Amino acid sequence: MPAPREAQAARRLEGEFDYVIVGAGTAGCVLANRLTEDADVSVLLIEAGGTDDYHWIHIPVGYLYCIGNPRTDWLYKTAAEKGLNGRSLSYPRGRVLGGSSSINGMIYMRGQREDYDDWARETGDSGWSWDSVLPVFRRSEDHHGGASEFHGAGGPWRVEKQRLRWQILESFAHAAQEQGIAATGDFNRGDNSGVGYFEVNQKRGVRWNASKAFLRAAMKRPNLTVVTGALTQRVIFEGKRCVGVEYRGDVDYVARARCEVILSAGAVNSPQLLELSGIGAAARLAQLGIGVVQDLRGVGENLQDHLQLRMAFRVNGVRTLNTASAHWWGKLMIGVQYALFQSGPMSMAPSQLGAFAKSDPSDSALTRPDLEYHVQPLSLDRFGEPLHRFNAFTASVCNLRPTSRGSIHAVSADPSQAPAIAPNYLSTDHDLRVAANSIRLTRRIAASAALARYQPHEILPGLAFQTEEQLREAAGNVGTTIFHPVGTCRMGRADDPDAVVDARLRVRGVEGLRVVDASIMPTITSGNTNSPTLMIAERAAEMLRADRRETARAQTEAAAGATLTTA
Repeated sequence: MPAPREAQAARRLEGEFDYVIVGAGTAGCVLANRLTEDADVSVLLIEAGGTDDYHWIHIPVGYLYCIGNPRTDWLYKTAAEKGLNGRSLSYPRGRVLGGSSSINGMIYMRGQREDYDDWARETGDSGWSWDSVLPVFRRSEDHHGGASEFHGAGGPWRVEKQRLRWQILESFAHAAQEQGIAATGDFNRGDNSGVGYFEVNQKRGVRWNASKAFLRAAMKRPNLTVVTGALTQRVIFEGKRCVGVEYRGDVDYVARARCEVILSAGAVNSPQLLELSGIGAAARLAQLGIGVVQDLRGVGENLQDHLQLRMAFRVNGVRTLNTASAHWWGKLMIGVQYALFQSGPMSMAPSQLGAFAKSDPSDSALTRPDLEYHVQPLSLDRFGEPLHRFNAFTASVCNLRPTSRGSIHAVSADPSQAPAIAPNYLSTDHDLRVAANSIRLTRRIAASAALARYQPHEILPGLAFQTEEQLREAAGNVGTTIFHPVGTCRMGRADDPDAVVDARLRVRGVEGLRVVDASIMPTITSGNTNSPTLMIAERAAEMLRADRRETARAQTEAAAGATLTTA
């Protein structure tokens, strides 16, 4: 839609660049780094949030002060969810350099081999298979154990062991083993079955976000321009060709792209930006008063997320963070430990112990784990509230491959208006059945001999919930997001009417525009989604560089042909 005359007059041309990237989250940081390795390529990176110089970003426990903080979080909320018994959830998304890697749980997790093999089948591109993406993961990685068949060394993405242990977590691990979940020392070899400690993106007890890993080195290069505090309003088209973006700073700016515009704004903002720019379901765009550039019904659909069921157990005879931090002297000692050694509770990822298991081991059709546990030596009624004053632990369990699908859509042509987020949790019988089974499995683990000496007593959701129907209700009571939204601009084959991008992440039906972030996942990975997003960006950078070389070669050949013809 044409802008009002006064708005047009206020626009300033920021300049021309080869590539304009929208969003300096995980994917945007990777792209900015890799593309500017070529000195003759100019890149503009636009971020709505600010710099990542806030101290709580870097202290691992600081996620408590970053989530829900307008300095670092978009402060999104979902619609009231029927599957959650009418509750609406906070939906944290990073709004700062580094994006959600600056506020997340720091867990390094790739997912399962089958996740990527499924992507390859769905897209018809073997480049997305496990065997193809494993070298990409390895190339990015700087693993504490050094280079091996499954891990890399010397890359920018640091992976370390956690720097503390809790007896209650050791006992939970033994209890899980008593229930047939084998111990593992590595969740990232393509089969993440088992129980063990998560590895984390930290460096000597400090958060290692995508900004540190990829962007800071790139910002020293003269061919990268980074703009913060700038809200992208839309991408600009000339016919079907994307030629730039309009963004809002002190006034409205236009930046033009000679090669491509890349949306790396995340699973929430990328589909919203496409719709604001005239790409989406035509009927929906018409209701918003937005002119149609390309009718793509899949934009904003296919939202998938991991819903965690937070089960908490009061315990006796063992210390947890609830009481370790209950008094001022305990907090003081925790602070001193971190200041001197970068260890102790302030170096904690939100979840230290993990487990991957089957929700129904008797189901022969279930060939790989469909549950992930995040186990914590603490408990609270809900995120953001004080810890309980008694010792307890929380075992959050999520369905790794939900069949429920939701949506994210623009609600207005005004880019400052938050989109409507409707995850549609627990909307299928499959997901409800897995939820009930996961509560049963957690109870069996808590009742195992390894935990018996601590007399665990379930306080969430509570023992009053026993029947299948009651357990499904309980899941709706305690379920909450674990912050893994994906799929809203999913990739697919050329004949797939619901695919938004092709296997090379190009938006279908237009030129000069790609989406590179978690929104392109056709199905959610079986685990935490940040490092898979990093891998997507690494692959996209390879594609962009290859396409640029091919274009340059074609232009050279055309010029040579024209010269011969003239001669």
